[in-house]
Amino acid sequence: MTYTISPSRARGTVKVPSSKSMAHRLLLLSAFSDGVSRLYGVSMCEDVKATLASLSALGIRYELEGETLTVWGKDIRECAPDAPLFVGASASTLRFLLPLMLLMKKEVTFQGDCALFRRPLSVYKELFGLYNCAFEIGGNSLRTDTSALVETPETFEVDATVSSQFITGLLLYLALAGGGRITLCGEAQSRPYIDLTLEALKHFSIHAYFEDKHTLHVPKGQKLVPATLTVEGDYSASAFLDALNLLGGEVTTDGLNPDSKQGDKRYLDYFPLLKEGAPVIDIADTPDLAPILMALASHFHGATLHSCARLKIKESDRGHAMAKELSKFGADIEVSENTIVIKKATLHAPRGILDGHSDHRIVMALSVLLTVYGGAISDVEAVTKSFPHFFDTLENLGVMVHR
Repeated sequence: MTYTISPSRARGTVKVPSSKSMAHRLLLLSAFSDGVSRLYGVSMCEDVKATLASLSALGIRYELEGETLTVWGKDIRECAPDAPLFVGASASTLRFLLPLMLLMKKEVTFQGDCALFRRPLSVYKELFGLYNCAFEIGGNSLRTDTSALVETPETFEVDATVSSQFITGLLLYLALAGGGRITLCGEAQSRPYIDLTLEALKHFSIHAYFEDKHTLHVPKGQKLVPATLTVEGDYSASAFLDALNLLGGEVTTDGLNPDSKQGDKRYLDYFPLLKEGAPVIDIADTPDLAPILMALASHFHGATLHSCARLKIKESDRGHAMAKELSKFGADIEVSENTIVIKKATLHAPRGILDGHSDHRIVMALSVLLTVYGGAISDVEAVTKSFPHFFDTLENLGVMVHR
Protein backbone atom coordinates (compact mmCIF):
# COMPACT_ATOMS: atom_id res chain seq x y z
CA MET A 1 0.00 0.00 0.00
CA THR A 2 1.02 3.59 -0.66
CA TYR A 3 -0.02 6.59 1.44
CA THR A 4 0.43 10.29 0.69
CA ILE A 5 1.21 12.70 3.52
CA SER A 6 0.60 16.44 3.17
CA PRO A 7 2.71 19.00 5.04
CA SER A 8 1.13 19.14 8.50
CA ARG A 9 1.93 20.22 12.02
CA ALA A 10 1.34 17.53 14.66
CA ARG A 11 -0.37 18.56 17.89
CA GLY A 12 -1.80 16.57 20.77
CA THR A 13 -1.17 13.93 23.41
CA VAL A 14 -0.59 10.28 22.59
CA LYS A 15 -0.06 7.14 24.64
CA VAL A 16 3.09 5.42 23.44
CA PRO A 17 2.62 1.72 22.58
CA SER A 18 4.21 -0.69 25.02
CA SER A 19 7.77 -1.85 24.45
CA LYS A 20 7.78 -4.95 22.27
CA SER A 21 11.33 -5.63 23.48
CA MET A 22 10.12 -5.87 27.06
CA ALA A 23 6.88 -7.60 26.09
CA HIS A 24 8.75 -10.50 24.45
CA ARG A 25 10.80 -11.05 27.59
CA LEU A 26 7.88 -10.79 30.00
CA LEU A 27 5.69 -13.09 27.90
CA LEU A 28 8.30 -15.84 27.82
CA LEU A 29 9.00 -15.56 31.53
CA SER A 30 5.25 -15.63 32.25
CA ALA A 31 4.82 -18.67 30.01
CA PHE A 32 7.39 -20.76 31.85
CA SER A 33 6.74 -19.60 35.43
CA ASP A 34 4.97 -21.87 37.86
CA GLY A 35 1.60 -20.12 38.11
CA VAL A 36 -0.51 -17.33 36.67
CA SER A 37 0.95 -14.00 35.50
CA ARG A 38 -0.84 -10.86 34.31
CA LEU A 39 0.64 -8.29 31.96
CA TYR A 40 -1.14 -4.94 31.50
CA GLY A 41 -0.76 -2.59 28.55
CA VAL A 42 0.41 -5.13 25.96
CA SER A 43 0.35 -3.67 22.43
CA MET A 44 -0.56 -6.23 19.79
CA CYS A 45 2.05 -5.62 17.11
CA GLU A 46 2.97 -8.41 14.67
CA ASP A 47 6.15 -9.37 16.57
CA VAL A 48 4.28 -9.81 19.85
CA LYS A 49 1.60 -11.83 18.03
CA ALA A 50 4.38 -14.09 16.75
CA THR A 51 5.59 -14.75 20.29
CA LEU A 52 2.03 -15.52 21.41
CA ALA A 53 1.48 -17.84 18.44
CA SER A 54 4.66 -19.74 19.27
CA LEU A 55 3.71 -20.04 22.93
CA SER A 56 0.27 -21.29 21.95
CA ALA A 57 1.88 -23.97 19.76
CA LEU A 58 3.94 -25.00 22.80
CA GLY A 59 0.72 -25.53 24.75
CA ILE A 60 0.82 -22.32 26.80
CA ARG A 61 -2.65 -21.05 27.69
CA TYR A 62 -3.35 -17.32 27.71
CA GLU A 63 -6.29 -14.95 27.54
CA LEU A 64 -6.30 -11.46 26.07
CA GLU A 65 -8.84 -8.88 27.23
CA GLY A 66 -8.17 -5.47 25.75
CA GLU A 67 -4.50 -4.85 26.53
CA THR A 68 -4.40 -7.27 29.48
CA LEU A 69 -2.83 -10.69 29.06
CA THR A 70 -3.32 -13.48 31.57
CA VAL A 71 -0.82 -16.29 31.13
CA TRP A 72 -0.93 -19.73 32.75
CA GLY A 73 2.67 -20.86 33.08
CA LYS A 74 3.94 -24.34 32.32
CA ASP A 75 7.25 -26.18 32.70
CA ILE A 76 8.90 -26.04 29.29
CA ARG A 77 10.06 -29.62 29.74
CA GLU A 78 6.42 -30.65 29.59
CA CYS A 79 5.73 -28.80 26.34
CA ALA A 80 5.22 -30.99 23.28
CA PRO A 81 4.26 -28.98 20.17
CA ASP A 82 2.42 -30.96 17.50
CA ALA A 83 2.78 -28.19 14.89
CA PRO A 84 5.52 -25.77 13.80
CA LEU A 85 6.11 -22.65 15.87
CA PHE A 86 5.25 -19.66 13.67
CA VAL A 87 7.61 -16.76 14.38
CA GLY A 88 6.67 -14.48 11.48
CA ALA A 89 9.40 -11.89 10.94
CA SER A 90 10.28 -11.58 14.62
CA ALA A 91 13.99 -12.14 15.26
CA SER A 92 13.40 -11.70 19.00
CA THR A 93 10.82 -14.51 19.08
CA LEU A 94 13.09 -16.90 17.22
CA ARG A 95 16.33 -16.04 18.98
CA PHE A 96 14.80 -16.02 22.46
CA LEU A 97 13.07 -19.38 22.00
CA LEU A 98 15.80 -21.35 20.24
CA PRO A 99 18.08 -22.05 23.24
CA LEU A 100 15.04 -23.14 25.28
CA MET A 101 14.78 -26.12 22.92
CA LEU A 102 17.80 -27.56 24.77
CA LEU A 103 15.49 -28.01 27.75
CA MET A 104 12.61 -29.58 25.80
CA LYS A 105 14.74 -32.38 24.31
CA LYS A 106 12.35 -32.82 21.41
CA GLU A 107 12.18 -32.18 17.69
CA VAL A 108 10.73 -28.73 16.98
CA THR A 109 10.29 -26.79 13.73
CA PHE A 110 10.08 -23.00 13.47
CA GLN A 111 8.40 -21.36 10.49
CA GLY A 112 8.37 -17.72 9.41
CA ASP A 113 9.37 -15.22 6.77
CA CYS A 114 12.26 -16.30 4.54
CA ALA A 115 14.11 -13.07 5.29
CA LEU A 116 14.19 -13.91 8.99
CA PHE A 117 16.10 -17.13 8.43
CA ARG A 118 18.67 -15.28 6.33
CA ARG A 119 19.55 -13.12 9.33
CA PRO A 120 22.50 -14.32 11.47
CA LEU A 121 21.92 -17.50 13.50
CA SER A 122 25.51 -18.78 13.54
CA VAL A 123 25.84 -18.40 17.32
CA TYR A 124 23.09 -20.96 17.91
CA LYS A 125 24.09 -23.19 15.01
CA GLU A 126 27.53 -23.61 16.57
CA LEU A 127 26.01 -24.15 20.01
CA PHE A 128 23.62 -26.86 18.83
CA GLY A 129 26.46 -28.49 16.89
CA LEU A 130 28.57 -28.56 20.04
CA TYR A 131 25.93 -30.78 21.66
CA ASN A 132 25.30 -32.83 18.49
CA CYS A 133 21.78 -31.42 18.11
CA ALA A 134 20.15 -30.88 14.73
CA PHE A 135 19.93 -27.28 13.51
CA GLU A 136 18.74 -27.27 9.90
CA ILE A 137 17.72 -24.04 8.15
CA GLY A 138 15.42 -24.18 5.11
CA GLY A 139 13.93 -21.38 3.06
CA ASN A 140 11.23 -20.39 5.55
CA SER A 141 11.88 -22.82 8.37
CA LEU A 142 14.36 -24.10 10.90
CA ARG A 143 14.29 -27.62 12.36
CA THR A 144 15.90 -28.40 15.69
CA ASP A 145 16.17 -31.77 17.39
CA THR A 146 17.55 -31.95 20.93
CA SER A 147 16.05 -35.36 21.78
CA ALA A 148 19.49 -36.98 21.99
CA LEU A 149 20.82 -34.40 24.45
CA VAL A 150 21.87 -36.20 27.62
CA GLU A 151 23.23 -33.43 29.84
CA THR A 152 21.75 -29.95 30.15
CA PRO A 153 24.57 -27.41 29.72
CA GLU A 154 25.27 -24.88 32.48
CA THR A 155 27.98 -22.75 30.89
CA PHE A 156 28.27 -21.06 27.52
CA GLU A 157 30.92 -19.19 25.58
CA VAL A 158 29.30 -16.92 23.03
CA ASP A 159 30.36 -14.41 20.38
CA ALA A 160 28.91 -11.19 21.80
CA THR A 161 29.60 -9.10 18.70
CA VAL A 162 26.70 -10.40 16.56
CA SER A 163 23.54 -9.54 18.51
CA SER A 164 22.49 -9.13 22.13
CA GLN A 165 19.42 -11.26 21.33
CA PHE A 166 21.53 -14.43 21.52
CA ILE A 167 22.71 -13.44 24.98
CA THR A 168 19.15 -12.74 26.09
CA GLY A 169 18.07 -16.16 24.81
CA LEU A 170 20.81 -17.84 26.84
CA LEU A 171 19.94 -15.83 29.96
CA LEU A 172 16.32 -16.99 29.65
CA TYR A 173 17.58 -20.55 29.21
CA LEU A 174 19.72 -20.37 32.36
CA ALA A 175 16.80 -18.95 34.36
CA LEU A 176 14.76 -22.02 33.40
CA ALA A 177 17.65 -24.49 33.62
CA GLY A 178 18.56 -23.64 37.19
CA GLY A 179 21.49 -21.28 36.77
CA GLY A 180 24.91 -21.05 35.17
CA ARG A 181 27.30 -18.66 33.44
CA ILE A 182 27.80 -17.04 30.04
CA THR A 183 31.25 -15.93 28.91
CA LEU A 184 31.08 -13.15 26.33
CA CYS A 185 33.74 -13.14 23.63
CA GLY A 186 34.25 -9.65 22.25
CA GLU A 187 32.43 -6.42 23.01
CA ALA A 188 28.73 -6.97 23.69
CA GLN A 189 26.47 -5.34 21.10
CA SER A 190 23.49 -3.29 22.30
CA ARG A 191 24.37 -3.73 25.97
CA PRO A 192 21.19 -1.92 27.13
CA TYR A 193 19.11 -4.81 25.76
CA ILE A 194 21.00 -7.21 28.01
CA ASP A 195 20.28 -4.88 30.94
CA LEU A 196 16.62 -4.95 29.91
CA THR A 197 16.68 -8.75 30.14
CA LEU A 198 18.25 -8.62 33.60
CA GLU A 199 15.47 -6.21 34.62
CA ALA A 200 12.80 -8.55 33.24
CA LEU A 201 14.29 -11.51 35.12
CA LYS A 202 14.19 -9.47 38.33
CA HIS A 203 10.43 -9.01 37.91
CA PHE A 204 10.12 -12.81 38.07
CA SER A 205 12.41 -13.16 41.11
CA ILE A 206 15.53 -14.23 39.22
CA HIS A 207 18.72 -12.43 40.22
CA ALA A 208 21.22 -12.40 37.36
CA TYR A 209 24.13 -10.02 36.91
CA PHE A 210 27.45 -9.19 35.26
CA GLU A 211 30.13 -10.83 37.35
CA ASP A 212 32.66 -8.87 35.34
CA LYS A 213 32.69 -7.21 31.92
CA HIS A 214 32.65 -10.53 30.08
CA THR A 215 30.79 -12.86 32.43
CA LEU A 216 27.07 -13.12 33.15
CA HIS A 217 26.03 -15.17 36.16
CA VAL A 218 22.64 -16.66 37.02
CA PRO A 219 23.14 -18.15 40.52
CA LYS A 220 21.72 -21.60 41.17
CA GLY A 221 18.80 -22.35 43.47
CA GLN A 222 16.40 -19.80 41.98
CA LYS A 223 12.93 -20.32 40.55
CA LEU A 224 10.72 -18.19 38.33
CA VAL A 225 7.85 -16.69 40.33
CA PRO A 226 4.73 -15.45 38.47
CA ALA A 227 4.31 -11.69 38.29
CA THR A 228 1.68 -9.01 37.74
CA LEU A 229 2.97 -5.86 36.08
CA THR A 230 2.48 -3.24 33.39
CA VAL A 231 4.60 -3.32 30.24
CA GLU A 232 6.40 0.01 29.98
CA GLY A 233 6.09 2.31 26.98
CA ASP A 234 8.41 1.92 24.00
CA TYR A 235 11.15 4.53 23.63
CA SER A 236 11.86 3.20 20.12
CA ALA A 237 8.32 4.19 19.08
CA SER A 238 8.42 7.39 21.10
CA ALA A 239 11.44 8.57 19.11
CA PHE A 240 9.32 8.90 15.96
CA LEU A 241 6.62 10.82 17.83
CA ASP A 242 9.07 13.10 19.60
CA ALA A 243 10.81 13.78 16.28
CA LEU A 244 7.64 15.58 15.23
CA ASN A 245 8.41 18.15 17.92
CA LEU A 246 11.80 18.91 16.38
CA LEU A 247 9.95 19.60 13.14
CA GLY A 248 7.61 22.16 14.69
CA GLY A 249 5.01 19.91 16.30
CA GLU A 250 3.55 20.03 19.78
CA VAL A 251 3.26 16.38 20.80
CA THR A 252 3.14 15.08 24.36
CA THR A 253 3.85 11.37 24.95
CA ASP A 254 2.48 9.33 27.86
CA GLY A 255 3.34 5.88 29.21
CA LEU A 256 7.13 6.04 29.29
CA ASN A 257 9.20 4.89 32.26
CA PRO A 258 11.77 7.61 33.04
CA ASP A 259 13.97 4.99 34.72
CA SER A 260 13.77 2.54 31.80
CA LYS A 261 16.75 0.42 30.79
CA GLN A 262 15.75 0.70 27.12
CA GLY A 263 18.73 1.74 25.02
CA ASP A 264 16.67 3.84 22.62
CA LYS A 265 15.94 6.23 25.47
CA ARG A 266 19.21 7.81 24.32
CA TYR A 267 17.32 9.63 21.59
CA LEU A 268 16.51 12.20 24.30
CA ASP A 269 20.22 13.06 24.29
CA TYR A 270 20.71 12.83 20.53
CA PHE A 271 17.81 14.97 19.28
CA PRO A 272 18.97 18.30 20.80
CA LEU A 273 22.43 17.71 19.31
CA LEU A 274 20.93 17.24 15.84
CA LYS A 275 18.96 20.48 16.11
CA GLU A 276 21.95 22.47 17.32
CA GLY A 277 24.70 21.22 15.01
CA ALA A 278 26.25 18.27 13.16
CA PRO A 279 27.08 15.80 15.95
CA VAL A 280 29.12 12.62 15.86
CA ILE A 281 27.00 9.80 17.36
CA ASP A 282 28.01 6.22 18.10
CA ILE A 283 24.96 3.97 17.61
CA ALA A 284 26.55 0.71 18.81
CA ASP A 285 23.92 0.42 21.55
CA THR A 286 21.08 2.10 19.63
CA PRO A 287 21.06 0.80 16.02
CA ASP A 288 17.26 1.03 15.75
CA LEU A 289 17.50 4.82 16.04
CA ALA A 290 19.54 5.09 12.84
CA PRO A 291 16.62 5.75 10.43
CA ILE A 292 15.11 8.61 12.41
CA LEU A 293 18.56 10.07 13.20
CA MET A 294 19.40 10.04 9.48
CA ALA A 295 16.09 11.69 8.58
CA LEU A 296 16.48 14.45 11.16
CA ALA A 297 20.16 15.01 10.39
CA SER A 298 19.28 15.46 6.71
CA HIS A 299 16.66 18.07 7.63
CA PHE A 300 18.92 20.00 10.01
CA HIS A 301 22.71 20.31 9.86
CA GLY A 302 23.98 16.81 9.08
CA ALA A 303 25.70 14.27 11.34
CA THR A 304 28.16 11.41 11.41
CA LEU A 305 27.02 8.03 12.72
CA HIS A 306 29.54 5.40 13.83
CA SER A 307 29.15 1.66 14.57
CA CYS A 308 26.73 1.21 11.67
CA ALA A 309 27.85 -2.19 10.35
CA ARG A 310 24.93 -4.09 11.89
CA LEU A 311 22.40 -1.98 10.01
CA LYS A 312 22.94 -4.36 7.07
CA ILE A 313 21.33 -7.25 8.96
CA LYS A 314 18.12 -5.60 10.06
CA GLU A 315 14.78 -5.89 8.24
CA SER A 316 16.56 -4.15 5.37
CA ASP A 317 20.05 -2.83 4.73
CA ARG A 318 18.99 0.25 6.65
CA GLY A 319 21.95 2.53 6.02
CA HIS A 320 21.87 2.16 2.25
CA ALA A 321 18.06 2.07 2.11
CA MET A 322 17.70 5.32 4.06
CA ALA A 323 20.46 7.00 2.01
CA LYS A 324 18.66 6.04 -1.21
CA GLU A 325 15.28 7.36 -0.07
CA LEU A 326 16.63 10.53 1.54
CA SER A 327 18.46 11.34 -1.69
CA LYS A 328 14.98 11.80 -3.23
CA PHE A 329 14.62 14.76 -0.84
CA GLY A 330 17.99 16.13 -1.98
CA ALA A 331 20.03 14.73 0.92
CA ASP A 332 23.75 14.04 0.48
CA ILE A 333 24.78 10.90 2.38
CA GLU A 334 27.85 8.66 2.27
CA VAL A 335 27.53 5.11 3.61
CA SER A 336 30.65 3.07 4.30
CA GLU A 337 31.24 -0.18 6.18
CA ASN A 338 30.82 1.18 9.69
CA THR A 339 30.15 4.91 9.26
CA ILE A 340 27.38 7.05 7.76
CA VAL A 341 28.06 10.70 6.97
CA ILE A 342 25.00 12.91 6.44
CA LYS A 343 26.10 16.20 4.91
CA LYS A 344 24.28 19.49 5.29
CA ALA A 345 21.91 19.96 2.36
CA THR A 346 18.78 21.83 1.39
CA LEU A 347 15.86 19.43 1.18
CA HIS A 348 12.73 19.59 -0.96
CA ALA A 349 9.65 17.46 -1.56
CA PRO A 350 10.81 13.99 -2.68
CA ARG A 351 11.08 13.25 -6.38
CA GLY A 352 9.01 10.13 -6.86
CA ILE A 353 7.36 7.73 -4.44
CA LEU A 354 9.43 6.77 -1.40
CA ASP A 355 10.12 3.04 -0.96
CA GLY A 356 9.55 1.76 2.59
CA HIS A 357 11.78 -1.27 1.89
CA SER A 358 9.33 -3.42 3.89
CA ASP A 359 11.01 -2.04 7.03
CA HIS A 360 8.84 -0.56 9.79
CA ARG A 361 11.47 1.88 11.06
CA ILE A 362 12.24 3.20 7.58
CA VAL A 363 8.54 3.75 6.86
CA MET A 364 8.06 5.66 10.12
CA ALA A 365 11.22 7.77 9.77
CA LEU A 366 10.39 8.83 6.21
CA SER A 367 6.76 9.49 7.11
CA VAL A 368 7.85 11.86 9.88
CA LEU A 369 9.93 13.79 7.35
CA LEU A 370 6.98 13.90 4.94
CA THR A 371 5.02 15.93 7.51
CA VAL A 372 7.36 18.79 6.51
CA TYR A 373 7.85 18.25 2.78
CA GLY A 374 4.84 16.18 1.71
CA GLY A 375 4.93 13.16 -0.60
CA ALA A 376 4.00 9.51 -1.03
CA ILE A 377 5.47 6.38 0.55
CA SER A 378 4.96 2.69 -0.22
CA ASP A 379 5.11 -0.45 1.97
CA VAL A 380 3.25 1.39 4.73
CA GLU A 381 1.90 -1.91 6.08
CA ALA A 382 5.40 -2.66 7.41
CA VAL A 383 4.58 -0.59 10.51
CA THR A 384 2.42 -3.47 11.83
CA LYS A 385 5.64 -5.14 12.96
CA SER A 386 6.05 -2.73 15.88
CA PHE A 387 3.52 0.14 15.74
CA PRO A 388 0.29 -1.02 14.01
CA HIS A 389 -1.58 2.21 14.71
CA PHE A 390 1.21 4.56 13.61
CA PHE A 391 -0.72 6.24 10.82
CA ASP A 392 -3.89 6.43 12.92
CA THR A 393 -1.79 8.16 15.55
CA LEU A 394 -0.46 10.65 13.02
CA GLU A 395 -4.00 11.45 11.90
CA ASN A 396 -5.18 11.89 15.49
CA LEU A 397 -2.35 14.39 15.92
CA GLY A 398 -3.62 16.37 12.94
CA VAL A 399 -1.29 15.06 10.23
CA MET A 400 -3.01 14.76 6.83
CA VAL A 401 -2.62 11.15 5.68
CA HIS A 402 -4.28 10.25 2.38
CA ARG A 403 -4.85 6.51 2.12
